[in-house]
Order: sequence, then structure tokens, then C-alpha cells
Amino acid sequence: VQLQASGGGLVQAGGSLRLSCVASGRTFSIFTMGWFRQAPGKEREFVAAISRSGSSTKYPDSVKGRFTISRDNAKNSVYLQMNSLKPEDTAVYYCAADSSLKSILGTMTYEYNYWGQGTQVTVSS
Repeated sequence: VQLQASGGGLVQAGGSLRLSCVASGRTFSIFTMGWFRQAPGKEREFVAAISRSGSSTKYPDSVKGRFTISRDNAKNSVYLQMNSLKPEDTAVYYCAADSSLKSILGTMTYEYNYWGQGTQVTVSS
């Protein structure tokens, strides 16, 4: 499957952005989807995950209450709505797909076997 992320940009602290990721190549609804981010000099970290049906989501404490992941299986797309952005949210954001069909939402990079190219999010103070 190919993943194409978009929607990044430059925003002031407190602002919002909505990232999108479109999948092609395989049946989208079989994938658990996730978003990760990587800041310069840091490891890639988990941001959000959503189940195949969209009924279950998971977030780390650092973004809980500010970020919302959603998906539209009819459009082969997953989204990340980011509100109340902070300078520490600055990173390249990646969408990822897990085809393992396991019920638990993964939070580690090795649990996802397909990755998009990333989109830059910069939050100015």
C-alpha cells in the first residue's frame, strides 16, 4: 500500500492544522492506522492510532485532548486534527498502516509495516 500525507505547514502556537493521509493499493479498511512524528535529533514517536472500523482510538498524554484521529474508509483516508498547537509539536508527521489484523492499537514504529513520506508541521511561538 502507498500512503500520501499532506496538510502540514507553519502555524502559530495555539493554532490548528488538519493532516490527511490517503492510501492506495490495497483495501484500506483492513489497516489499523497511525500517526507518528519525528523532531530533529529525536526518535520517531507515537501520536495517534485508530482501529479498522474507527471505533477505537489511542493517544499519548502529550497530545490527548488536543489531537483527534479519524478515518473515512470510503475515501481511503485517515486524518489528524491538531488543535492548541505548541512549539514542541514541531516535527515531521508520518502516517502509517498496520496490516497485522491484531486487535490492539500499536504505539511502536515496528508495529506498522507501511509508511508515508511525511509532512512538516512547524509551530512558532
